[in-house]
Parts: sequence; C-alpha cells; structure tokens
Amino acid sequence: MSFLPPGLILAFDSLMILVLVGWRVFSRPRSARSPPSRASRSTRSFMKKASTFAADRTPGLTQYQSLEDDDINLEARIINVRRMDTGFGGAFDAASFVRESTTVSERPKSDLDLFIQSMSKSMDTGRFGLSFEFTNLMFKPKSAATPVLSEVTGQISQGSLWGVMGASGAGKTTFVNVLMGKKAHTGGITRINGVVGDIKKYKKIIGYVPQDDIVIPELTVRENILHSARIRLPASWSDVDIQKHVDILISCLQLAHIKDSVVGSAVTPVISGGQRKRVSIGIELAAAPMALFLDEPTSGLDATSASSIMMTLKELSGLNITVITIIHQPRQEIFESLDSLMLFGAGRVVYQGPGKDVQAYFRSLGFNFPGYGNPADTIMDIIAGQGHLYKPSGDTGIWSLIEHWKQCQRNQRILSGSTGISTEDTAALRRSIRRRGAPWYRQIYYCFLRSMTQQVRLKSGFFFEIGVSALGGFLIGLAEFKQEGVNFRGMFWPPYTVLSSSSDYSSVPQMALLVGIAIGLIASSPGVKIFGEEKLVYWREAASGHNRFAYYVGKVLSTLPRVLVASIHFTATFMLLSTPRISWGEAFVANGLYFYCIYGLASCVSMVARREDGPLLAVMASLIVGVLNGMSPSLRTVKDWHMTWFWRILPGTWLAEGYFDKNISPWGHLYLVEKAAAASGFDLGRYGVDMGVLLAIGTIYRVIAFALLRMSSHHRGR
Repeated sequence: MSFLPPGLILAFDSLMILVLVGWRVFSRPRSARSPPSRASRSTRSFMKKASTFAADRTPGLTQYQSLEDDDINLEARIINVRRMDTGFGGAFDAASFVRESTTVSERPKSDLDLFIQSMSKSMDTGRFGLSFEFTNLMFKPKSAATPVLSEVTGQISQGSLWGVMGASGAGKTTFVNVLMGKKAHTGGITRINGVVGDIKKYKKIIGYVPQDDIVIPELTVRENILHSARIRLPASWSDVDIQKHVDILISCLQLAHIKDSVVGSAVTPVISGGQRKRVSIGIELAAAPMALFLDEPTSGLDATSASSIMMTLKELSGLNITVITIIHQPRQEIFESLDSLMLFGAGRVVYQGPGKDVQAYFRSLGFNFPGYGNPADTIMDIIAGQGHLYKPSGDTGIWSLIEHWKQCQRNQRILSGSTGISTEDTAALRRSIRRRGAPWYRQIYYCFLRSMTQQVRLKSGFFFEIGVSALGGFLIGLAEFKQEGVNFRGMFWPPYTVLSSSSDYSSVPQMALLVGIAIGLIASSPGVKIFGEEKLVYWREAASGHNRFAYYVGKVLSTLPRVLVASIHFTATFMLLSTPRISWGEAFVANGLYFYCIYGLASCVSMVARREDGPLLAVMASLIVGVLNGMSPSLRTVKDWHMTWFWRILPGTWLAEGYFDKNISPWGHLYLVEKAAAASGFDLGRYGVDMGVLLAIGTIYRVIAFALLRMSSHHRGR
C-alpha cells in the first residue's frame, strides 16, 4: 500500500486552503481593507454641512412640530411631509446647493455631474435619448389565427417617461417586445431617431430591465453592476474609468451603503426588494444606455419602494434618457409621475398622449371620474371593458374606444410630428454603437473571473463535492481491496499453457465500470448546475449584446479547477485501497478526463431539460455511458451485432480500454495478453489514443451544449 496518494491529498488541500484564503483577502473591497482617505472624509464632512445648511434654509424640510404638554397625550404631529428625494434627484439638490454657495471655479462636481460626464464619454453624439416612431405596427404569431397586435401607430419622444398600460392580454407586453426588437414585427414600420432600420442593431445602447430581477445572487451589488459595465462599455475605456463610472452610478442609485453586500437569491434575500430592483436597473445603466425599457418594475414591491423606483426613473428621463415602462395598477402618486401614457385594448391603441390630458380625453367621451380614489383605477376599468360603470349610456366597449381614437384629431397631431435627427448625429450614433463592448477575449476573462468568484462564495458546495469525490473513490477502492492488485489471470506462455488455471478477463473492465458509475454519480449533478442555474442570466446578457461564446467559454474554463480537484481526491482514495497495476498518474489522467466528459454531458442535459429535472436526467445519462463500457455485453459481442460504433462514441468504452491496457500490459511477460484483448474486444497499447478520444468526446459534448444554448430561445431574450 502506497502512502503517496494521501500525501498528495494533504499537500494539495493545504495549498488550496492557502489559495482560498488569499483570494478572500485580496478580493475584499478596497473600502473594507483600508481606512477612508482624507479626501473622502473631507467630502463627507462637506456634504453633511451642506445638507444641514440646506435644511435650515428650506422650511419644507421641517417634518415635526415640537411636543406640547397640555391636556392631550404627548404625540408628534406630522406636518408638511415631503418625500425625500432619492437616486438622481438627490444629486440634483446637492448640485443646486453647491451652485448657490460657491463660485463656478470652486464648485466641486456632484455625482450627477460626474455621471453625465461619464455617459458623454461613451457617446459620439451629445444627444443621449432615442426616439421611436412606429406606423401600423403588427405582430401575428405563427400559431395564431389573428394578430395579437395591430394598427399601432405613434411616436415616443426622447427624454420622457412613458407608461404602457392595459388589461391582461391587451398587447402591452407584445408591443414593448416588438418595439425593442425582442420579437420581429410582422407588419408596419419602425424608426429610431427618424431612421428606418432593424432595431436589433441598437441593442447595445438599449437597456431592458425584466420583471424578475435577474442578478447573480453570489455577487455583491457592485460586482453585478461592474461586470455589466466591463462587458458593455466602449473597449477604449480603462478599467479605472469603468470602476469610477460604476461607483458614481451606485452613489446616484443610493446603493453605496450596501455596495459590498451580496445580493442573495429571491428565496434567501440579503438586500430588500427595492434595493434589488435598483441593482437590476443599475446593471443596465452601467452600460450608458440611450433608452431604457422596464417590464412592470413595481410588481412585488411595497408602495414606498415602488414610488422610490418610479421617482428614480423620472429623474433618469430628466437626463434625456428615454424610459418606457409597462405599469400595472399604479398608485396615484406613480400614475401622476408619468409624462405620457400609451393605453392598449385588444391589441390596439386606445390612447396615446400626455398623462395630464388622459382624464380630459375620457371625459370628452362621456366617462365620469369619481371625485375620490385613484384615476388610474378608473382608466384601467374603462380600457378593460368595464366602462359602463362610469358612463350611464352609450357604447362603452373596447372597440368603440379603438375606433374613436383612430378618428381622433389628437392622433392626427401625433402622426404629423417628426423626430428625425441630422445626418451627423446619425453617423455619430452608429459610431457609438460600433465602439460598444469589450473584445471577446477580454469578455472571456471577465466571465471566468465572475464564475470563479461565484464558486469561492459557494465554497460549501465545492467542499461537499470534494468530500463526495473522496468518499466515492474510497468505496470503489474498498470494493477492489480484496483483489490486492491482482485483477487479471490469463493463459501462460507456451510451454506452460497447460498449467494455466481459469482465466479472468472481466475484473479490469468491471473495475472500470465501477469507476465510471461512481464518477458519473459524483459529477453529473454539479455539472448540470453550471449552466442550469443561470439560463435567465445568459438570456438577459445575450440580449444586451454580450458575446455568447465568451460567456460560455468563461463558464467552461471555471469548471476545470473543479474537475482537477475532484479527480485528485477520487483517484487518491481509490488508488490507496485498490492498488491496481495502473500507475497513479495514469489513473489520475483517465479519471480526470472522464470527469471532464461527464461535466460536458451534464451541460448538454442542462440545455434541454427543465431546472428541476436536469440533475436526475444527467444522472441517468451518466449511468448509460458508464454501463455501456464494453464489459457486458463485451465489445466482441457488440461487434457481432454491428454496433461497435455506438459503444465507441461513448466515453465509458475508452475509459475501460485505458484501464484494460495499463492493468493488463504489465502481465505480458507472464500471460498471453493479446489473447485476452481479442477475447474482450479491447485494444492494447493505445492508452494515449484512449485519453485523446476522451478529451475529444468531452470537448464535443461542450460544443453540442453551446449549440443547444444558442438555439434555445426565451421570451426574455432580445
């Protein structure tokens, strides 16, 4: 029994612990490793004094009267309550105060000033926003008899906050998907800044915030936003500039106090729902978009968080960024913050125009608004077909609203508008789009770095996989322990052939079978989670212009350390007890390449299976490729069936042949090993070929998985 394997485990684990400790220390945020600088302390002191001085000068900021001792119990009487400005609005107020109290030459730049300056660097044009025009827009799914979107005409001007509203099935989501290029329209014309073209060409400067907050739960707030900025900002930007841009954005979003907190999952959240939504918005703003689409950004939030989010969007539109949001049942404060509205019913436009004019429009049609309550609720009832509740007589159906809008003079005025831009601005916009995005090789590095950070944060699962690998190798070694390294008996060379006892050609393939099954059980489930847990992240990032190949390669490269570590622990405990003829290094290479194959096979399964079904299907697939390794039925029998090709495309066969070669060839001086090879169907002397084929099969699995990933589609993709 050799003690080399356990010695290697101890040495390797010690090194790995040192690496993990070093990673943890050096990956800590800079603010956590060093005390605040003198400049930052001065800045905080200045802003504290500024806020105090502004509060003294602004009576509206007084929120509480002093308590008076009279016949009534002491209580605070809240007066003149004003919602505190959040996000970019706070930056406006700070900038306003600084302008009043200092000269232009002395005035320090606010976060808003710095954010605008940083945004300008990413564009070759001074116009931040995008305008959209659409004429007779239509969308008809292939399986549908009638279009779900039809006769949609209008325009959305830049630098405005639009709310898209409608009942369920009214077509609002379909309209937004078509407008931003997620779905190709089947009729009509769309224009961006007055230019007809494919909207998909503009995806690098259009941000999309899905309804579900799709973020990496293991990363911090800053790391999530920073990754998006590194991938999507112009390649000419240095990493220092990118990090400054991200820090300014985080400050504007009022996330600075939690920037080093992990986001957490929806099941086990670490930050609040409103903060999580701000992170999702920040991921898009980090790319300096010129238009921002949001799918129900207030869903699932409490009233205060929802108002805070909408206030942030309102302030973004003040920066000339076009903001279009699908909104569902907004409270009155949110409804009144919208600049313009687009109301849908039955896949057609019911109203499009300023939000302040919508009540007057419906009153002109005979609808009465209650003197109390939320006008948004009344409008939703009307466009959902419940208009008879607010109009005692006359036609209140959806189709009458649609026909009236088509004939409305207001609609004619919208159609006469023009949002075209100059030829110079158009050329500058195209240059800006071409400059966006890091080169593919840098994206591979960033994706690899992000994946490695995830694995370090999920170290409990990593250590569990190591423990299972060591236990699996121990159990298989224990099953082979009684062989004492003698797992082959053959026919002696002449003239001693008559002295040969019963032959044993199946023990080595049986050992390879056990090794293959054990590795399959160990690696299949973790292999599924590599991609199965992040499909939504992939769809979101691919839709925003991330290089899909770079994302995939970065993830694959991050799995190689896991394969290496798992193979070392499995092989060490297995070799310690089984003591076969194959050397430790040869067994490690064979086992490691088989781990590589199983991870690749599991990746293929994760691309086609649902998240909850993936681990079980991956285990079944690994059992199939492990059992069909040429032991039973033997390759010789399979040859008679003319099915050798099928066994040869499975990695289990090549693993078994490698084990057969290195465990039987050392007996060549004593036994007729060629006869054993002929009886079993395996070839001898091809260990290098066997390992090369295993490497090729594992790589082919990954190519197939990438192809399946590219072919996959999702309604969140763009």
